[in-house]
Amino acid sequence: MKKIILLLIFTVSLVSALNAQVDNKAIGIRFGGFTGYGAELSYQQPLGNVNRLELDLGWNYYGFGLSGVYQWVWNISESSPGFKWYAGVGAGLGSYHYSSPLINSLGIGILGQIGIEYNFNIPLQLSLDYRPGIYIIPAFWGSYDGICLSARYRF
Repeated sequence: MKKIILLLIFTVSLVSALNAQVDNKAIGIRFGGFTGYGAELSYQQPLGNVNRLELDLGWNYYGFGLSGVYQWVWNISESSPGFKWYAGVGAGLGSYHYSSPLINSLGIGILGQIGIEYNFNIPLQLSLDYRPGIYIIPAFWGSYDGICLSARYRF
């Protein structure tokens, strides 16, 4: 029974993945990114029919952050045209400068992302996502997460 359920889940996932279409590049702003403060410049590059790469460069009062996320995209527009959801994993690089000299650091981390997006008939994409991350170099330097709203121009 367990094998049948796993096979069913795999089949449904495969069919859903084949229905998604990642066909446009997009560039814009991701608000609330980089630990929930500031904004990020965001770029999405299709890597195939169901995958893409998202690169974000953010800045705030404390420093900067650069992240790259490999995403899988699923089409959910059967109920409402234009909707897709996505999930991904990636890495981040950040520089933080606080008032304490002990906390000025450059960190490398891993992150995940899950979100939903809407693609309008015009070249506009809006998305809402959640991206948790943890800096692993230097050894457990800190963690971060945040819910972000993005507006991108598709071309």
